[in-house]
Amino acid sequence: MSIEIANESGVAVDEASIVAAARFALDRMNVSKLAELSVLLVELDVMSDLHERWMDLPGPTDVMAFPMDELENARRPDAPEAGPALLGDIVLCPAFAKEQARKAGHSLIDELHLLTVHGVLHLLGYDHAEPAEEREMFTLQKRILADFRTAAAEAKRRAAQRVEDDKLLGAVGLSESDKTGEH
Repeated sequence: MSIEIANESGVAVDEASIVAAARFALDRMNVSKLAELSVLLVELDVMSDLHERWMDLPGPTDVMAFPMDELENARRPDAPEAGPALLGDIVLCPAFAKEQARKAGHSLIDELHLLTVHGVLHLLGYDHAEPAEEREMFTLQKRILADFRTAAAEAKRRAAQRVEDDKLLGAVGLSESDKTGEH
């Protein structure tokens, strides 16, 4: 799965973590491994322009999704014959998301993970204009985010354990470089 990210927002964020959240959501939704996605982080004025131009709404917003509508086979997993495609673009605005994160009581990166998953679901055809659609989309979004956080915490725990194991092995002369004959 190809996920490109470009940070033009002027806000330093963990780009690899955002890509990981997008990849996790796409995997969870059984999107083809050949699919392509673009994530762009922009400044407030750029997001305002996009929001006004494409949604006819004033001011900036947190996330916008621009699906490649002509590629219907990249839609929801319950659509027929999901396959490789250019899914589209997710545009995030970290400066706007920062205030939302503060109000929600979590970090900016947690907010950006939420918005990334939200954008992925929009690209796959989910919406929240009607109450039933909103329940479906937000329930799915919440489940994907919870699973992503659990998987990320487990990966972090395993990495920390690996570091501790390597220290111990090194202390007793059994480091990886000793086993391969490297010095």
